[in-house]
Amino acid sequence: MKKMEISSEAIAKLAGVSRSTVSRVINNYTNVPEKTREKVMKVIQDYNYYPNLSAQVLAGKKTRTIGLFFIDAGHVAGDSLSNMMITSIIEYASSFGYYVLTSIIRNPQDPKQELSMKEPFYQRRIDGGIFIGAANHEPFIEELVAEGYMVAVFDQVLEGHEEPNRIIVNLDYEYSVSAAVNYLVGLHHQRIAMINGDMSRYAGPARYQAFVHAMEHHGLRVEDKWVLKGDFNEESGYQAGLRLAADLGPSQSEWPTAIVAANDSVAFGAIRALQEAGIQVPGDISVIGFDDHMFSARFQPSLTTFKMDFDAMMRNLTQLLITHIENGSKEFSKVLIQSELVVRESCKKL
Repeated sequence: MKKMEISSEAIAKLAGVSRSTVSRVINNYTNVPEKTREKVMKVIQDYNYYPNLSAQVLAGKKTRTIGLFFIDAGHVAGDSLSNMMITSIIEYASSFGYYVLTSIIRNPQDPKQELSMKEPFYQRRIDGGIFIGAANHEPFIEELVAEGYMVAVFDQVLEGHEEPNRIIVNLDYEYSVSAAVNYLVGLHHQRIAMINGDMSRYAGPARYQAFVHAMEHHGLRVEDKWVLKGDFNEESGYQAGLRLAADLGPSQSEWPTAIVAANDSVAFGAIRALQEAGIQVPGDISVIGFDDHMFSARFQPSLTTFKMDFDAMMRNLTQLLITHIENGSKEFSKVLIQSELVVRESCKKL
């Protein structure tokens, strides 16, 4: 039956009970006789009645909806990792009986897009929000936290910001990047290049600093010309690979023998550019990535990488956010996710 415009007062009259009894039935209070509950529920079902959400919100009730704000200037639909992260959050939220209001933000500096992220909080259409792809310090997120809204962020470190309504889930970049350099050194590589990610996000500088520390640990020099700009996507890796290939001298003894790429997508692009320039991977240069992208095993050559459990990260973000919503935010929450080396064909021993 199509939903009819009917009020709780009308439901009460049809069921022969008070309006407060209807409210207690809707909110599943236990102090309602079973026969009365059944009578009210039958009228509710007959008229396909649902309580007005705005009225519930005004009464201080939860919307059982969380916001997911995916900040990415690229084509999210074509990226399998982005799709997996979005799907995981929706799946885990659904298991708790929560809906997910999803929005893809191209430019958070655009005032209209910034407002579109804030409005669901201000209008109380959501109980909290998850942010993926945000800069490490995003002013509008800090405003939401300061105003008391529940916020969960993937990939953020802000010293001195440990508010009880802030949840953080990060990868252990120090471990994974150090382990990548250790692995390459174990294959006798010493001239190692790096293609960075977006340096405005926590992952960018965190991975680069971990690379510098690992190189220093082995007494290896970080060559500025071999530290290339990237942006966590395949196109940026391709452009970095083109720049590197163009700058390589005539003597292969002066080339880097290995590249640490910011993630697998960057590695794919770099390898494609190098191959187009006649440089073989891993014959001339080895390449290692991070994430264990769904195409990494099938790429040519198959990519040596570090497997990141993004599903676990999204589960932690979602569960922590909903737990804080249900129980009230009492303390700052932070989770660090580890990674695992997956050896394939893109790196060779010298």
